[in-house]
Amino acid sequence: MNSLLTSRPAESPIAFRERAAAVTANPSVTRTDAPVRSLYVHVPFCAHKCEYCAFYSAPPSGDIIGRYVNALVRELELIAPDCRPDTIFFGGGTPSLLTIKQWETVLGAMQRLGLTGAAEWSVECNPATVSADKAKLLHDAGVNRISMGVQSLDEGLLERLGRIHSREQVFRSLDILRAAGFANVNIDLMFAIPGQTMELWHRTLDEALALGTEHLSCYEVIYEDDTPLYEQLKAGEFDVDEELACGMYVALIDRAGAAGFHQYEIANFARNRDSAIPHASPAIPDYACRHNVGYWRGQDSYGIGPSASEYVRGLRAKNWANTTLWIEQLEKGRRAKELAEALSPLARAGELAAFGLRMNAGWPLAEFSERTGYDLKSEWRSELDRLVACGWGEMTPDSFRLNRQGLRYADAAAEMFLRS
Repeated sequence: MNSLLTSRPAESPIAFRERAAAVTANPSVTRTDAPVRSLYVHVPFCAHKCEYCAFYSAPPSGDIIGRYVNALVRELELIAPDCRPDTIFFGGGTPSLLTIKQWETVLGAMQRLGLTGAAEWSVECNPATVSADKAKLLHDAGVNRISMGVQSLDEGLLERLGRIHSREQVFRSLDILRAAGFANVNIDLMFAIPGQTMELWHRTLDEALALGTEHLSCYEVIYEDDTPLYEQLKAGEFDVDEELACGMYVALIDRAGAAGFHQYEIANFARNRDSAIPHASPAIPDYACRHNVGYWRGQDSYGIGPSASEYVRGLRAKNWANTTLWIEQLEKGRRAKELAEALSPLARAGELAAFGLRMNAGWPLAEFSERTGYDLKSEWRSELDRLVACGWGEMTPDSFRLNRQGLRYADAAAEMFLRS
């Protein structure tokens, strides 16, 4: 029996489908309930496709970026009546690849539509595409967080990954961002890169931690279909060393912690502003990415741009992963949805259980019930018991979380919570 706590009756599948169709057909209908507080913008252009990248992105050609910017403004106009973001995230691709003029067009539209002023506004940058003028423009417009895709500080590994920047450009770009006034900078790193030794990883960690950034995201290389790195693995050009990857992850946690970073999610580490001053949540450090925490905690979010996903009031939708098709649909005045589906309350609760367990804090039981209407401890009792029994999970009277070993295998744990 479901342990649904809310007294609101479940919506029928037919009503679900009708509501999904209505949102797709009429994306700019003014709503009377509270506006959505999170916005993701996908910029699908990059100077060069990296060997490992499975995200939707491609080098630009012809007038495609100009048409993209115009279509993006149109999509912003369509969602603006229902969006007043507390967090904004421009991801890619490489958002910093846009020119000053193109950024001025986007930022001007956001200002006109009342979409600026977010408490946290992040933009992803490649170190090779950071300039003083662009940094100043973004900072003056209200962007207050930059995420730099560094991946490695070893020249050989940068070349192995197909990155277009050098290690020196990382240091130079960070100096530019600081001079422009950015006091919240993240750097991305990768580990278990083919050819990366433990000695190289230690050296990269030491250099990266010495940069003094506020946030650190570190990802193990994933071999996804249709990427050059996956094809090389299939061809036997290298082997995956799982034991080495595990050792690198342990070194990451230990060294980041010793340097003053707090792990709050599998791959994410952040500092506190002042260790002597109490902060909002001991489990979530001050410089944690609020936008991503919103995803893991089930906050509604609009997603615009080619391939962007969103979840708004029970409806999950995804834009076409085709820039030309996305542009053409917006030029006709409608959002370019590849799919829109309504999840049942139980399916959504299962997803949120899985997402939230990526965080070190896991799920406070009362908060999970408030967000989903389900009792985590009752509905998923057998799954929680199995995770505790195998040494991956920890249960308290008020919460459930994955421990250090469980976080390493969070994807496998997450599958246990999904419901149809």
